Amino acid sequence: MSLAEVRAKGQPPEVLARLNDEHWAGRLYMRRFSPYATVVFARLGWSPNAVTVAFIVSGVAAGVLAAVPGLPAAVGVAVLIQLYLLFDCSDGELARYTGRFSATGVYLDRMGHYICEAVLLAGLGVRAQGHVALAGGYVSAGLAAAVCATLIKAETDAVVVARASSGLDGKHDDEALAPRAQGLALARRLASALRLHRIIQAAAIADAATGSLTATRVLTVAALAVGALMTVAHLVAIVASRRLR
Repeated sequence: MSLAEVRAKGQPPEVLARLNDEHWAGRLYMRRFSPYATVVFARLGWSPNAVTVAFIVSGVAAGVLAAVPGLPAAVGVAVLIQLYLLFDCSDGELARYTGRFSATGVYLDRMGHYICEAVLLAGLGVRAQGHVALAGGYVSAGLAAAVCATLIKAETDAVVVARASSGLDGKHDDEALAPRAQGLALARRLASALRLHRIIQAAAIADAATGSLTATRVLTVAALAVGALMTVAHLVAIVASRRLR
């Protein structure tokens, strides 16, 4: 296999053009590097599901490490998040290139995103608290942000369930989540511009740069505020979408 073949089969235009299912980092830079990794995984004989498991392990490890104070942990979180994104791009590319699709793969991919984003935000809350604890204001803020991130993904997945249960095509595209009203569309775009992954990575960088917890605590609260905003805006956008009805 070659890089050109991976890009042709693994990165078709309809995949790169996705707004709701394609991560911003994938569109910005990771899709440029992921074909190299996909070639390696294919030559090693990895299955797409094995790559998906690797992205889940990387994401959960990043969330756990996010709860640990100090510069080494912050650097480790940044590295693990990039690995998480790389594996996340490569599993789909490998599946499309080899034609190895399965319901198990889809399930693992969906659950992986639910689990990893929730653990990352929960870890951020523990880090802001200043010590490992199961209770505290910042721990609660991180957990609440994790709930918001999970709800946002559940709202999108519920479109598939609702359409399938109504006898419609279970799949959805960007148009299925596009609000009819221009005002709602604008509000959703503004909310979507505030990505939770950006806040998580910025928290680790700011924490390492300042040597204090002030920036991390501010960003933890910001993660909750952004998560709450996105949860509401996303739900309103879906209810007012063109294809849900």
